[in-house]
Amino acid sequence: MIAAPWLNFLVAIGIGLLVGIERERSKGEGPSRRPAGIRTFTIASLLGAAGFHLGGTPLLVIVIAAVTVLVSLSYWHSQDTDPGLTTEIGLVASPVLGGLAMSDPLLASALAAMVAVIFAVKAPLHRFVKGVLTADEVSDGLMFAIATLVVWPQLPDRYMGPFQALNPHTLWLLVVLVLAIGASGHVATRMLGSRFGLPLSGFASGFVSSTATIGALAGHAAKNRESMAAAVAGATLSTVATFVQMAILLWATSQATLLVMAPVLVEGGSIAAVYGLAFTLFSLKSVEPIGSEVGRTLSLQTAFALVLTIAVMLVLTAALKDRLGEAGMIAGAALAGAVDTHAAAISLASLVAGGKMSPPDAVLPIVVAMTTNAMAKMVMAIVTGTAGFAVRIIPGIVLSIIGVWAAALSWP
Repeated sequence: MIAAPWLNFLVAIGIGLLVGIERERSKGEGPSRRPAGIRTFTIASLLGAAGFHLGGTPLLVIVIAAVTVLVSLSYWHSQDTDPGLTTEIGLVASPVLGGLAMSDPLLASALAAMVAVIFAVKAPLHRFVKGVLTADEVSDGLMFAIATLVVWPQLPDRYMGPFQALNPHTLWLLVVLVLAIGASGHVATRMLGSRFGLPLSGFASGFVSSTATIGALAGHAAKNRESMAAAVAGATLSTVATFVQMAILLWATSQATLLVMAPVLVEGGSIAAVYGLAFTLFSLKSVEPIGSEVGRTLSLQTAFALVLTIAVMLVLTAALKDRLGEAGMIAGAALAGAVDTHAAAISLASLVAGGKMSPPDAVLPIVVAMTTNAMAKMVMAIVTGTAGFAVRIIPGIVLSIIGVWAAALSWP
């Protein structure tokens, strides 16, 4: 086995070779070739490793400064023929990565691989940014970054407001979630067309939040009427994901509860799947206009409408609970289900797993929670979408819940 620090030095050399090989292939030939290739990058990385090994961080800083000066002189000398700075910045990064290899070789190797990839994807990346992305998509991407990285971390993560029911941090997370769902649907539509992309993205997003997915797709359908069938299909298939996810969560929490809930989940999920697939087939048969617009990537109106609706539900739920108290398991499940049916189901399954109630006794409260959650989805479709979207999506939700109740009431 190779002992340290020789192993670290080998990693530093490997880092220089990895990045240098890519630069060697793209530097060109003749007098106009770009500076720095495989040897330069390897030596720069090795210098960084040696500097850190001999003098720690201070000597490493001196090495990096020296390489930076040499790179600056080289750039100034060749600026007429090589106006780019990518290679020069990569060369400055080489001794940094070489020094890092002496203390954390795994991280240094991973970063070097990322640098090499960034170098290698120059052409397709430029084509994507300049030829594929639109100005609206760039603006929406920046808006999403601000909402996620700037606004969300600053919001207080505590309950406040009427009945202490509102958590700004959690509510803004829903804004981020709806924006992300809208963006994923936009990307899928750009790649596959609305007829394929919206049903697939709707089903996948349903595992995160079916209510949020319905709100996002309702907003999409309002702005893109030609994709109405595909949006309804995606919204309905998100409900199928809710049934699948509940089965998984019940299996992890209480398999006895899953056993008695299996007919309910199968019947309700099957009805939703058939309804969603019917709209999927209908959207596939429709003619998608060539060059049709897929709309904006993000919809702040949809996100804010969703969060406002959920905030009102939270306040009403807290008010009812404050007035009625703990009036029974069914009432509590109904209140919880209006916001999140999975939370109510997991709570009840946990009671079963703890021996505090029998599996059959958990069926009715869970079904009530699913019913109030379905009502919340219908409200979301009405609030955030058009009448046409609501008329199409609500029958599927109602039929699915009828199937749920039929299976629950037929349980011996």
